[in-house]
Amino acid sequence: DFAWFLASAGGTRFLAAFGAESYKVEWKDNPDTRLAGMAPVGGRAARDAATGPLPGVKDPDMGGNFLNKNSGKRGISLNIRHPKGLQIAKDMIRICDVVTEGFSPGVLQRLGLGYDVLKSIRPDVIYIQQAGMGAHGKYGRMRTVGPVAGAFGGQAEMSGLPEPAMPVSWGYSYLDWMGAYGYALALLGAIYHREMTGEGQWIDASQCESGIFLTGATILDWSANGRIFRRYGNRSPYKPAAPHGAYRCDGKDRWIAIACFTDPEWQALARVAERSDWLEDQRFVTLESRLQHQDSLDAAVESWTQTQDRYDCMMKLQKAGVAAGVCQNAEDRVETDPQLRQLRWLTEVTGTKIGSWPVYEIPMKLNKTPAYIGGPINRGAPCYGEDNMYVLTEMLGFSASDVERLAEEGVI
Repeated sequence: DFAWFLASAGGTRFLAAFGAESYKVEWKDNPDTRLAGMAPVGGRAARDAATGPLPGVKDPDMGGNFLNKNSGKRGISLNIRHPKGLQIAKDMIRICDVVTEGFSPGVLQRLGLGYDVLKSIRPDVIYIQQAGMGAHGKYGRMRTVGPVAGAFGGQAEMSGLPEPAMPVSWGYSYLDWMGAYGYALALLGAIYHREMTGEGQWIDASQCESGIFLTGATILDWSANGRIFRRYGNRSPYKPAAPHGAYRCDGKDRWIAIACFTDPEWQALARVAERSDWLEDQRFVTLESRLQHQDSLDAAVESWTQTQDRYDCMMKLQKAGVAAGVCQNAEDRVETDPQLRQLRWLTEVTGTKIGSWPVYEIPMKLNKTPAYIGGPINRGAPCYGEDNMYVLTEMLGFSASDVERLAEEGVI
């Protein structure tokens, strides 16, 4: 597993959770995101007692970002630029089913592990590579990260307020998780194909192409109607709905999303709000008239919601048959959301140094073969080089003295 950053490492994360043995290969000269989202000084006990943010430790074996995307994997530190390190990588490939990576196109080939080399080592090998734009074509060597690929794929142009406001990035690297899902799906398909035919293959994955699936019907609208998508803010772009937006609730930065697609839904909202005058206001009587007066409608709805507790408001509207949901933040999801708690979406995994921390599980529940983010080794992400001895002695047959010499020579 040469995968790094979320788009590729997140893909192997899914497979480890479903039982795959994953061996993360890394080297100190070009580390993965080990120093992002650090565990707090004082560890879990300090976090549980805290009422606000805490300073993070500076230990690269205690990064929360790294823990999240590499739980359930073993780890080996290996300098594949060293001839002995390259040979060890080849020895590992010989006994592994899949080789995964997320470097820029051509990097692994220049290091001596291109697809032709992999096939010569193991003819039925499955090799997957993911880059921002894929491995080939005019933009195949373009340098990207998730938000850049997202902009190129159309998400930024779709997001934000209507013209003349500028496009808005989604703020988080959604393309990393989209890439990770596609990465895992492609691997499972290739593994199934090999089980049926004995054939391996090269999978070329593109973050940007994965992101196009987030653009909804915009491609179809252009293909069928020659119509370019225009930003619409919180308004409904296709099926008419009014009100349709996010509205302030009582408290600082508290919001609720509400959508009414029919007149009965709107009437139910007005009854919950005890605003019979809304039902008599000619601007709001029908869906058609509400669509023509959405600014006034939004102001009216928010004049009520901002007096309401957001969760109480949601439950009252839901009970009345109105689509409504609190705009939850991370604290809400982790600490108070009863649905997520019921789904057991957070699982405690224990890393050797970072200790026990909650990590979010695979978002699908299989009743016969449930996923487990701790993987077959029942552990959090590996410390740097934590499994060197296991891989080299138990898997590859090196002696303990051999391993010591490899460390002295800068191979591991």
